[in-house]
Amino acid sequence: MARCPAHVALCSLALLLLLPAARSATFTMTNNCGYTVWPGLLSGAGTAPLSTTGFALAHGASATVDAPASWSGRMWARTLCATDAATGKFTCATGDCGSGSVQCNGGGAAPPATLAEFTLDGSGGLDFFDVSLVDGYNIPMLIVPQGAGGGGGGGNGSADSSKCMATGCLVDLNGACPADLRVMATSTTSGAGGGAVACRSACEAFGTPQYCCSGAYGNPNTCRPSTYSQFFKNACPRAYSYAYDDSTSTFTCATGITYAITFCPSTTSGKYSGENPQAAGVQPTNGSMVYLGGEQLATGAASARASQLFLLAAAAAAALAVVALL
Repeated sequence: MARCPAHVALCSLALLLLLPAARSATFTMTNNCGYTVWPGLLSGAGTAPLSTTGFALAHGASATVDAPASWSGRMWARTLCATDAATGKFTCATGDCGSGSVQCNGGGAAPPATLAEFTLDGSGGLDFFDVSLVDGYNIPMLIVPQGAGGGGGGGNGSADSSKCMATGCLVDLNGACPADLRVMATSTTSGAGGGAVACRSACEAFGTPQYCCSGAYGNPNTCRPSTYSQFFKNACPRAYSYAYDDSTSTFTCATGITYAITFCPSTTSGKYSGENPQAAGVQPTNGSMVYLGGEQLATGAASARASQLFLLAAAAAAALAVVALL
């Protein structure tokens, strides 16, 4: 086989080096909870695994994970985890991925769990992301896009900045969770201190098509918000509360930026509900009132107040992430 001249090979190499590298995202996870959490990471179908699929993150610690262009997947926090002394099996009371080890190795979060979901470099060259409570809730979570050009429009400066903003669920809902959705600590749950440790979705709790958006309810015209999904939506207006909650819950940024993911962004989320049942001041309601951060708000004002809380928490999380990266 004929070999190309040396100068041709060098020119080709030079051209390759001049081509723009595929953009990727960096995820900086910070644990602001008053206890250790074990983040789990799951890549979507056809997407390569990340450098880690699970690790321990102590209170106050941060960790950075890089993702390649076009990656999709989800991240969450496992809580109340321990290794069985007899079997060596690692399990968690919430968000367990079933692998039996700290690494999830392709296992997803057992509901209920608060999920951060990403599709990088998707339609229109945008990153799509959300915080989902569709599979239930275990801890507060906040996503803040950073390094977005054009006032938040993303790395290439060409995207609409109006949807490149913080999202998540800032409050601790476990103590306020409706009784028929509440997951209580068991006698074998180490470190839980009693009380509620997670809040199930109505789909998981009852399994009916109406709540699961399946069968005759498998489209946005027939699957509508329920009393249960409204409990999540009132407290966390920017998070997914049921399957077709897209319009207020999906956010986009141009590719190539950093996402700061903070577990327990609220300073009131340092304890489990069993130790501090009203940690976030959220109370079960009849739908007429919602409680956020200890303040009683009329339902009509809840979204506006929650947006203000998001801005404050997002600014604080952004500052912490910048310090962590220095």
